Formats: sequence, C-alpha cells, structure tokens
Amino acid sequence: MAQSAYIKFVDGSARSTLTLDELKAQLEHYRGQLAQTGRQLGWEYDDAGFPYTIEEKAEGGNRWFYLKGKNPLYKYIVMGIGSEPAGETERHYVQVVLPDGATHGDKSKGNEFCKYFGRLWKAELHLFNGRTMYFNPRK
Repeated sequence: MAQSAYIKFVDGSARSTLTLDELKAQLEHYRGQLAQTGRQLGWEYDDAGFPYTIEEKAEGGNRWFYLKGKNPLYKYIVMGIGSEPAGETERHYVQVVLPDGATHGDKSKGNEFCKYFGRLWKAELHLFNGRTMYFNPRK
C-alpha cells in the first residue's frame, strides 16, 4: 500500500504556495549542493546522495512528477503539489508518495527530502509513519 508524507505551508512558513517547477528547481539545487560537497571531499557524492532522475508523464500534467532510481536500491518516489481548505482559506502542500514496490532506500530518501524541505520552507511536516514535525515558528 502506498504511503504519503505531506509538507504543509502554514502560518509562519517561508512560503505560502509552490509550483511544480519551483519544486523541481529546489531538487536541482539540492543535487547541486551534494555535488559541491562531493567536490570538496574528493568523492562523487551527488550520485550517492541523489540516486534519482526526475521524470515526467503526460498524465501528471502540472500536478506531479516522479523520481526514478538509478540503481536497484531505489525505485520510485512520486512528488506532487496540492491544496486543501483550511477554514476560509486554502492551505497548499507538497505530497511525497512511496508507491507500491518502493524500497527501504526510497523511504529513507523520501524522509531525507521531506526534512530538508520542511526546514528550508519552515513548514509543518507529516511523515510517512504519521508523526508530525514542526519547523514553523510557533507561539
């Protein structure tokens, strides 16, 4: 059964909305940071730290894309954007889905990406196991 994690933009978050292109750009920035770390260490760390290619399907439209694993330890992670009603406003979120057949490596990388984006955007993170992490400033 597929598992989902949500990065929700709440009051105090660094962003209130996000487009799919911005999400892809953030992933590319993340991959660039890993490549820079690898150059500093003298090791090809970007392939180990981001073992995926970004793939799109026509039916995904402007709502989702997936990360396809480059080696047998990683298969797929689906990432998409959406919104839900929150009172009189809309709350936007990023959904990270581990489809059926995802590996433990996919789940670990999914958690890693979620925590990275949660800290970056000061968002509320609902993990695959149902726990919630708050990176947004709360009173």
